[in-house]
Amino acid sequence: MKIAILTDIHGNYPALSAVLSDIDSREDIEHIYCLGDMIGIGPNSNEVLEEIMNRKDVTAVSGNHEEAVLKLLQGKDTLPGHEMIAEHHKWIGKQLKKENIKFIENLPQTLEVEIEGQKILITHYHMKKGEREIIDETPSGLKLDARYEDSPYSLVCFGHHHPIHYFKVDQRIYLNPGALGCNDYAIARYAVVEVQKRTMSVQLIGTTYDNKAFLESFEQLNVPDREFMIKAFHGNQLERDFKDGNNIS
Repeated sequence: MKIAILTDIHGNYPALSAVLSDIDSREDIEHIYCLGDMIGIGPNSNEVLEEIMNRKDVTAVSGNHEEAVLKLLQGKDTLPGHEMIAEHHKWIGKQLKKENIKFIENLPQTLEVEIEGQKILITHYHMKKGEREIIDETPSGLKLDARYEDSPYSLVCFGHHHPIHYFKVDQRIYLNPGALGCNDYAIARYAVVEVQKRTMSVQLIGTTYDNKAFLESFEQLNVPDREFMIKAFHGNQLERDFKDGNNIS
């Protein structure tokens, strides 16, 4: 059985569309697992959620951005660690449709699935006593093995940290396919995992797409914290491409 793993779409509908088109063209992928952070940063949160909701072959868990927006919508304090982008999350919350809010309210934080007798953990990031752990900037198979030493999983799928991580150790595979919707270039990332009774194989995939209109929409829609978002999560692509174009001419 082949499954697709995607994470951190972050309100980037063109990137999600490119990935889903690529998945659909392969025909042999039976299910898609989304590891959270579907909303926030990019302005297309409703479109992303509706695409996820309307497909029968997608199962999702929540990420910190879903949880941060929900806390503000419920009149609670800002999720710790998200104070810097609280205004942005308030703006996202105001944009969300009621049915989309209800959808993210019902998302689990983690999911355990069994495919071909192999147990798989689907999570936005590693959890400890019901709390999401702080991002490890230098993960390794050795560190993750210590973390999951007594777990039954053959595959641990996680996101949250936007770079790609792939560690294959004796007992299991640790996989972060990289952020689908945030990249310094117009590349949307995901992974395909082929699961057999005793083995697994992973294919990391980057799909190119046109993101110019998407990036320009930050200014057009007056997205709060847009300069920070575009610089931190999209590599200042419009400014960089403009400078590169001037250098060429």
